[in-house]
Amino acid sequence: MAAVQDGRGGADASAGDAGGVAAEDGVRVGGTGAVLVRLTAGHAEALLAFERENRTYFAASVPDRGDAYFTEFTDRHRALLAEQAAGLCHFHLLLARDGAVLGRVNLVDAEAGSAELGYRIAERATGRGLATAAVEAVSRLARTAYGLSELTAVTTTDNRASDAVLRRTGFRPVGPVDLGGLPGTRYVRSLGPRDGSPTQHADAELQLPGVEH
Repeated sequence: MAAVQDGRGGADASAGDAGGVAAEDGVRVGGTGAVLVRLTAGHAEALLAFERENRTYFAASVPDRGDAYFTEFTDRHRALLAEQAAGLCHFHLLLARDGAVLGRVNLVDAEAGSAELGYRIAERATGRGLATAAVEAVSRLARTAYGLSELTAVTTTDNRASDAVLRRTGFRPVGPVDLGGLPGTRYVRSLGPRDGSPTQHADAELQLPGVEH
């Protein structure tokens, strides 16, 4: 399953028939045709549709968000954007050429040079290498745009697909973790020394709109 748990129950991402959002210029994700963009208030409707349409699929590999997540989505979305504005988290959507939401990739609890990675890929978008390409893209952003030197991740022990993605992208398992009563594994990836301040790299080199420093 293409999902890795993160430390938030909020803004993580397909739109399908639920409609898409404008495919803004963003970070190109390998050769997948998708782009990685920062989450904004205007993405709320498509993001909620994505979570609803893929809820059962995601629940097979990560703990279910619960009904409250959906009923309180508007307030949660607003709170997550406030965290992003404060530099505490960095939320992203994966958009297709037509603006359809294919997934979400988040970096949460960013402090002291480290953040936790979480991602979700729509069921209809799996099997084409999108998860691996997206993790690589956000890892580059983490170092060059956000000034991070380490990423962590967690996933359930039976989620072999996400284990493979994490290992392919340089994460190594470091120990067990409990995920809502399910056994899981914690991973770490070193990004190397931080390359100066985030302001040197974000918009100019990565064409990532709306990066707040």
